[in-house]
Parts: sequence; structure tokens; C-alpha cells
Amino acid sequence: MSAVSASSTAVGSISDPVRALQHALYRSAKADPGRRFHELHDKVYRRDVMVRAWAAVRANNGAPGIDNITLAEVEEYGCELARYVVLAPVS
Repeated sequence: MSAVSASSTAVGSISDPVRALQHALYRSAKADPGRRFHELHDKVYRRDVMVRAWAAVRANNGAPGIDNITLAEVEEYGCELARYVVLAPVS
């Protein structure tokens, strides 16, 4: 099964499409250890994936990264700052 066609029915999880995507990617990687996932942006930037990631970061009181931007700053400036931080080139 390709990661693109991961459905919410993977692993019997009708209510958790994020988990279904994770499982499809896991299965693809295990089936072909040499496989490289060149195009994951469309999967990572899905709204449900981003919401799950934000919840995980909030739950563990995420520390500022290399950019030194705190959770409070991201929440203050909203999605535009978050989009900039995520898409900014690494130097």
C-alpha cells in the first residue's frame, strides 16, 4: 500500500486517520528498507496531522528550538508565524 493511499481503515482505525497514515508509512518503510520518502510535505501539512502535532507539543510544554521562538509567541502571532517557522530554510 502506498502512503498516498493510506485510508482511515488501516489497522481498523476508522476514527484516526493520522494513525492510519503513520501505520501506512511504517509498513512502506519496513517493506522496503532502502525506500526514501521524497515527498512528505502533502502528508505532514495535513490539517489533522498538524493539529495532532500541536497537541503533542503543547502536552509536553515544548521548549524553544534553534529559532528560539516559544509556544506563547507562536500562539500570539498565529498560523502565519508557524507557517514561516516551518517553511524557513535551515542555515
